[in-house]
Amino acid sequence: MARVLALLGSINVGSNRIKMAALKEALAASGFRDVETVAASGNVILTDERDPAMIEIQLESVVAQNFGFKSCAMVRTADEVRRAIDENPFHGTGPEHGSDKMVHSIFLSQQPDKARVDALIEEHRGKGSERLALGDRVLFLDYVHGVGVSSLSNKLLERRIGCKGTARNMTSLKRILEKMD
Repeated sequence: MARVLALLGSINVGSNRIKMAALKEALAASGFRDVETVAASGNVILTDERDPAMIEIQLESVVAQNFGFKSCAMVRTADEVRRAIDENPFHGTGPEHGSDKMVHSIFLSQQPDKARVDALIEEHRGKGSERLALGDRVLFLDYVHGVGVSSLSNKLLERRIGCKGTARNMTSLKRILEKMD
């Protein structure tokens, strides 16, 4: 059986508060096996052999039915999580790389059109210090001075590139990957 990571968006953001024990219990009651949460931001490791798209639909349904709000779910394998770390051009050591807390991989619901991402990068040029790059169903983003001072909100990014996404910083992804391995 395959262990996968489910990244749930909008968890413990704003009024969307969920205790991880309650999330774990709701997922187990819905038939998910070996459910383990990592941190309090909607990172769930579980065992499931189904198509990732089917898992995502069920996860979104469980959150809506049990907690009363809409969340997006992105399911990834350990290899995909590893690539989201290793292929992030802003992650690493040296002065050209950002700090692990500021460098994010935004997991996307689909591969966005490259032209839309290029337009977003061009539109943002000169407006802020953030850096963006596109990967395989992931948008790499170095917030440089912090998420809170950036104009690149999740809503703006989703609107510009035409797909949903949920972000995790390198610190979180490394911790998640350790638990998956």
